[in-house]
Amino acid sequence: MYLGLDLGTSGLRALMVDENGVPVASAEAHYDVSHPHSGWSEQDPADWVRACEAAFSDLQANHPADFAKLSAIGISGHMHGAVLLGEDGQVLRPCILWNDTRCAQEAAHLDHAPGMRDISGNIVFPGFTAPKLLWVETHEPDVFAQVSKVLLPKDYLRFWLTGEHVGDMSDAAGTSWLDVGARDWSETLLSQGHMRKDQMPRLVEGSEISGMVRPELASSWGVTDVAVSGGGGDNAVAACGVGCFKEGQGFVSLGTSGVLLAAKDSFAPDPATAVHTFCHAVPDRWYQMGVILAATDCLNWLSARLKRSPAELAGLVDTLNGPSGVMFLPYLSGERTPHNDSAIRGAFIGLDVGTGDAELVQAVMEGVSFALRDCLEALRATGTELQDVLAIGGGTQSPVWVEMLATVLGLPLSLPKDGEFGAALGAARLAMVARGAAVEDVMTQPEIGQTVAPRADLADAYDAAYQRYRALYPAIKDALA
Repeated sequence: MYLGLDLGTSGLRALMVDENGVPVASAEAHYDVSHPHSGWSEQDPADWVRACEAAFSDLQANHPADFAKLSAIGISGHMHGAVLLGEDGQVLRPCILWNDTRCAQEAAHLDHAPGMRDISGNIVFPGFTAPKLLWVETHEPDVFAQVSKVLLPKDYLRFWLTGEHVGDMSDAAGTSWLDVGARDWSETLLSQGHMRKDQMPRLVEGSEISGMVRPELASSWGVTDVAVSGGGGDNAVAACGVGCFKEGQGFVSLGTSGVLLAAKDSFAPDPATAVHTFCHAVPDRWYQMGVILAATDCLNWLSARLKRSPAELAGLVDTLNGPSGVMFLPYLSGERTPHNDSAIRGAFIGLDVGTGDAELVQAVMEGVSFALRDCLEALRATGTELQDVLAIGGGTQSPVWVEMLATVLGLPLSLPKDGEFGAALGAARLAMVARGAAVEDVMTQPEIGQTVAPRADLADAYDAAYQRYRALYPAIKDALA
């Protein structure tokens, strides 16, 4: 048996699969995010451990025979977080998360430092890890002076599981400390961020063994000789879950945030586009992606305002008849691709006295779709083209939203048949490869339930609406200045 752990922002999911990669059992546990100040987003790493213990207890209690056969664990996790450990291995402060924007000033400073973009292959975004440490150095110097190790969130779970300080290339690529082409820590980038290589974990590929489960844990769970694979950042591991690792393959994710990801056979960065270029979780592969900070989170926000569930709101838009008269900018937490602007904020444009809930929902769906079109155009500016695009994430439960997105992107979108195909499955697959399975044998694409084609009759109307949407960003930015 193989176990995939997916450490999400709001909860942990554990998925157990057999030797053929077929799901056998799953368990979930949840935790909160703290927002002590405007723009801050933090979590207590101890909550992740408690969630992991709860998930393991659930699986052990309800599937004891299968759990006893556990051979390896793979780990996926939200990227860019900063878990700071002292010499004694204790956590020094709450983890600063990926969607925390407090260090925009430090990110801008680092982004202009010599070699940063050339070596890392990326803009230094405010959500990345390196500027977080500069913020700590300035605002919490006593904490900074005690930092012995910096771990990414999923790697703190690994530390708990194995006692080892180990990371992987795909997750480390989002720190601004990694030479993404060479797949190793960069002394130059670390120095620019006032860090040292001995403060970094040892790096392995996502499909390699990173360590073994500690004897005391293994004994309490009734298992022996359980390996922990390198695992990876959530998007790279999700790509493993949908078999996306060859040039031309990609997926679009309508999750809390939005992602348009393209697998790459080589390292071909273009930081100026604000496209992320990261190591994949399998050797000798990379990927590029455009990221928007709020996708279904925009609908969640509207749900809280209108006091109606997201599912109920989505149901108000049941047919696609063309662009709404209302436009929405989905910059509720700033934006990454293509603007790299942590200060920009969202807006509704074109409201009138007759605007109802359905019009607001459609505008939100269209705004998110247009933002993902921005990501597609940024990817194309790097020379990347997509031929085979899967659509995943909670937003794909709305057939109208999927049809709208296909039309806005001008790409057919394939929806996997019901089943497991996300980051938890990708993590389990990396565990299988760590124990000897071949990447090509286990990183297969899911069975397709439906392919949604763009609406040719609405393509021109949505393209014109997208051009209007693009003109709104500079206007809103000027208004907020």
